[in-house]
Formats: sequence, C-alpha cells, structure tokens
Amino acid sequence: MAEQKQPEDLKPDVSPAEINSREAAEEAVGQLREVIRYHDYRYHVRDDPVVADSEYDRLLDTLKQLEKEYPDLVTEDSPTQQVGGEPRDELGSVEHPVPMLSLKAVYEGDAVRNFDRNCREGLEKEQVRYSAEPKYDGLAVEMIYQGGSLASASTRGDGQTGEDITANVRTLAEVPLKLREADREIPDRLIVRGEIYMRLDEFDSFNQTRVEEEKEPFANPRNAAAGSVRQLDPSVTERRPLHIFFFGVPRAEELGFDNHWDVLQALPTWGLRVNQDRSQLCSGPAELLSYYQEMQEIREELNYEIDGVVFKVDDLNDQRTLGMRTRDPRWALAYKFPPRRATTRLQEIEVQVGRTGQLTPVAILEPVEIGGVEVSRASLHNQSEIDKKDIRVGDQVLVERAGDVIPQVVKPFTEERDGSEKKFQMPDRCPVCGADTVMSDDKKQTHCTNINCPAQLRARITHYASREGMDIEGLGDKRAQQLLEAGLVEKVSDLYTLTEEDLLSLERFAEKSAHNLLSSIQNSLESTLARFLYALGIPLVGVHLARVLARKYRSLDDLREVSREQLLEIDEIGPEVARSVSTFFEDQNNREVIQEIRGAGLDLENTQYQSEGEELPLEGLTLVFTGSLDSWTRDEIKSKVESLGARATSSVSGETDYLIAGPGAGSKLDDAQDLDVPVLDEEEFKGLLQEKTRSS
Repeated sequence: MAEQKQPEDLKPDVSPAEINSREAAEEAVGQLREVIRYHDYRYHVRDDPVVADSEYDRLLDTLKQLEKEYPDLVTEDSPTQQVGGEPRDELGSVEHPVPMLSLKAVYEGDAVRNFDRNCREGLEKEQVRYSAEPKYDGLAVEMIYQGGSLASASTRGDGQTGEDITANVRTLAEVPLKLREADREIPDRLIVRGEIYMRLDEFDSFNQTRVEEEKEPFANPRNAAAGSVRQLDPSVTERRPLHIFFFGVPRAEELGFDNHWDVLQALPTWGLRVNQDRSQLCSGPAELLSYYQEMQEIREELNYEIDGVVFKVDDLNDQRTLGMRTRDPRWALAYKFPPRRATTRLQEIEVQVGRTGQLTPVAILEPVEIGGVEVSRASLHNQSEIDKKDIRVGDQVLVERAGDVIPQVVKPFTEERDGSEKKFQMPDRCPVCGADTVMSDDKKQTHCTNINCPAQLRARITHYASREGMDIEGLGDKRAQQLLEAGLVEKVSDLYTLTEEDLLSLERFAEKSAHNLLSSIQNSLESTLARFLYALGIPLVGVHLARVLARKYRSLDDLREVSREQLLEIDEIGPEVARSVSTFFEDQNNREVIQEIRGAGLDLENTQYQSEGEELPLEGLTLVFTGSLDSWTRDEIKSKVESLGARATSSVSGETDYLIAGPGAGSKLDDAQDLDVPVLDEEEFKGLLQEKTRSS
C-alpha cells in the first residue's frame, strides 16, 4: 500500500527546457500528475488549497507542454485530459451493475417513526444506527472506476439502464479521472454514486448570462444541472459551473466495508468529494427528527438545493437482512421538506390551448416571492380541480411550489371573500380558433375539436404521421415545424399536395430525402380505418377506442353519420367519448379536411370489423403487459390482442383478467399479486392465445 505523500514532498521543480530525453520527460510527467492530483484533492475535496492559483496553473501548463512535446506519454487519466471531446450524435446507454432504485419518500414525522420501528423489528434489535445525509436536488449519477481510472459515467435513467454521460462527466473538475492512493487500497472495480448540482450563486450568474445572450433561462438549478450533463457536445458541459457530492457505493460489503459511514469516510481519501460537514450518525427516531429539523432550518443558508434528508441503516449486513421492495430498499428513507408556500390574490384565470388541443386553466396571480422565486402564474389543472377546491377569480389563495418547482394553487381563503369573487367555467369555444370544445364527464379534460386549430397544428401533424397513426416515416416534430414555418402546410390534408419542388426549397432536404418523404406520405393513403381514426386525433379517442369503433362500423361513411345515442350503444363508449366523436364529425373544418384527404386517394380497409353475432377469440378480456417479451414489442402485442377482441391497459386493477410478465417486471407485478390477478409468463400467454384461437 502506497505511503500518502505530504505537500512538502510534492513540489517538483521541473523546467521543460531542461528535459532532453524521453526518460526524463516520463519521470517529470509522472511527478507533475501526482502533484496536480494532490492539489485537485486539496481544492475540490478538502476545500483547503495549499498553493496559489498561479502556481497550480504553472504546474498544469508545464505538464501540457511536456505532453505536447512527447505525445506518446499522454494517458486518458492525465489531468490535461479533463476537457470536452468531440460532439456526438446521441447519448448511448449504460446498464447499471446494480439497479439504481429510488427511495421511498415521506412527509410526516410519524412515517420516520414507523420506518425506525420496522427496521428494529426486521432486525430484532432494540436500537438501530442510521446515517443521515442531505437529499440533494440535482442529477443522480453513477461512475465506475476500473483499476483506479474513470471508465464510465451514467444517469439513473429507468433504474436499470441510464444514459452514457462519460465524455461529459470527464470535464467536471471535481471528478477525478484517476483515484488517489490512500490508506485503504483502491478497489480494482469501484462503483460509486453521487449527485451533480449547480451552486445557487453560479446558477443566478449562469441564467443572467443566458438572458443577456437572448437564450431561455433555466427554471431552477436542478434543470440546469441535468441539461448541462446531457449535452451531446461535451465542450458545452465543460463551460457550465457544475459540482458533485458522492454519497454511496453499492454492495460496499464486497469491498471489505462493514458500514455505510466508513464508506463516506473512505471516498474523500480516494479523491471523491463527500459532504461530510452535513452528514451525521443518528440512533433512534428522536435523533433522526432532530437532524431533519436542523437541516430544514439551515436550508436557506446553503449554496445548493436540498429538498429533504435521507436516512440509511448504517450496518451493511443489516441492510442486506432488511432487503429490497420492488421499487425501493427497506433500509433507507427520504424525508422530504414540505413544499414552499405563500399567500396572494388570484387576479384572473387564463385558458391556454396545448399542442394536443387540451385546454388548461392558468391562475394569473398578484406576484409573490416563494422560496426566492417570484411567482405570478400557477397551474389550476382542470375544471374538476377548480370546482373541488371552489377557487374563484378574486380569491385570496394559498400557492405552493410543488417539489419547489411548479407553482400551483392549494386552496382559497373563503372566509376572506367580500362577494366580488366570480366562479369560473371552462369556455365552450376554443379561445384560439373559436371552434366547439368538449369536456369529459369528470371535468378533467377539455379539448378543442378543430383539426386545423393553429395552437395545435404541429402536434396534429406529428400525431397524424405517428407509427400508430398513418405511419409517415420522416415526418417528426421538427419536419412538421419546418413545413408550417414555410407556409407549405396549413392543415393536415395539405400534406398530400406537397411537391418535390416544395421540399427542395427547404433546408436539410436533398432529392433523396424529399423523394422518401413524399413516397411515405403517398403510401399512407393505403391504411386501415382504425389507424385513420386514431390519426385524426379525435379528443378522448386513443388507439384502443379507435379499434373499438372500427370493429363496430364497416366504413368511415358509416361512422360519420351515427348519432350520439347510437354511439352510446357500443360497449366501452361512454357519454363523453360519444359527444367528442359526434362533435368532431359535425365540425365543418374537420369534414373538409377528411374530404380533401379522401380526394387525394385515401383507401381504407377495415381489418377490425366484426359482423353482428361474431365473437373474437379474446373478446371481453382485459390484459396488462409488463417487462420485456422476446416474441413481440410492446406495441406489437397490444395491437395483436386488441385485434383479437381484448383490451390492453397500462395499469392493473380489479378488472384485469391477466398480467403477462416478462423479465424486468416492475410494480405492476406487486399490484397483480395484491389483487389476486393471474400472472402469466410469455410461454403461458402463448398457450392461452393458442387455446382461445382454437376454440373460437
């Protein structure tokens, strides 16, 4: 084990001019790297530098000069390589060696007491020791060191697989490319996890610069950090003020550790920055709650965002004994701070029309500061929420930044009303185009029915062209925006009037790409009724209900002329969907667009149509799929079972007949077991399909 060198041993007096051989250069480069890494450690980890910045810069410049003269001496973990590399087309993916699970979050002290009781009972101990640490509000990352050198870095992703951000993380000054030798030997393979964040003062300066450059400022430091790390060009990440706290090593017992606290002490000795000043050991719920209270009180003094604290059973053997739930470990808990709140006046309610045609009410507030941020607008969600809370224009209201980010109105103070307050009702006409709107029976969704509404045309086009819709390859969101900005498309049916000359007049279009897009648009004219109904974007009609309608009506003409009453006779079609479908087909703009598409040569077959009395093999079954399947993609199997009469839903309920679970099944498996829903693996499901199709 190497002896840890002291500062006085790390002052190489190296002059490039005196280096006259490769051997001398190699020795000097080794000395320089060692001393620079030491000073990085003193500056970034211990926050206690022992040299002036000018001296540090001189050492780094000397190393750069020697590596330039002897390029074969350059290594990937040299301090000079902590710079941005070439831009990439996309971020790759990395599978986590150990799943990166989220922690169970609670907001009440009683939940902490229950957590401690459950841990004591599960371990059969009178008292359990915990590590208490801040819960950082940044981007969780995982890094893997091989032989002491940084090999990979990734985001949490879905917990199993994350985005490959190695090239970006290499630019962070606080991330050592090579671990420093310490009293505890560096593992051959070290998996370490941490949180990348942006300091509050640097975030303010960073945002101010963006405003001066006429760029959109970031909403909060967390978004700024996440956006900075996910850049395709590492040189962009390099220019952002990013920091990191490391907080854990999965399966640390395999590296000889007995408890988590020792891990936190070891990481800084290897050069990995840990927030030791704000972490402590606690025994029992009283100490845990005291730590929480202390962190809540000093929260405003910190120069980084935290949104709670984390408690972990310290003993690693005890962690293993308590084990894991499907979604989170039993040995850890996140105790989150309450959302920040303030009181102000609701001046008016504005209705916005989203890209999908959904209308959303937004509260216009008398500006108020919440957690250091001026808030003048807040979400009201929908008419149901407004009615339930009895929110009125002119009310004095309580506003919170939920998760410290999105403001929303919590409640009105009804006792302060003077009679001038006004009730609000979602408009029956779109505020953008004036077309009729439809509201769901539960009042949670209101949509504009006009397929040509300017507020939603781009989304309408991309939805129309989607794989589940008319499957127009190459017509995504950016292409749609390009066509709209050029004035080539003003409604969906205009797609079928595009010419090669039109497309070649646009940037990024060559003859081949123009030909391919036009061919794909032309090919879309031969489709199915179910796909076309979905592609039209009828409010409340998704893939499943489009197939339900196609099973009932042989042709588009048959469906266009049905009444709401006739639609209500169909199983699975309720009043809100019936009203939406009939309103959509009654709208003159929509009828004209459909007629223009038909005039372009639309040829629809209906593979879903089910004649009177015919029963499909899976008729009446409700199925849920989770995990991965070998024989089908998720979209393919949903399409298959729905064509056979089943309904494929996304969540397990008491109405579910079967859950089909493949590898990687998540919380749906727990839900199915709780509700006694039969669970089939892929082979058992294939057997069910064969049995049903044989007997039908």
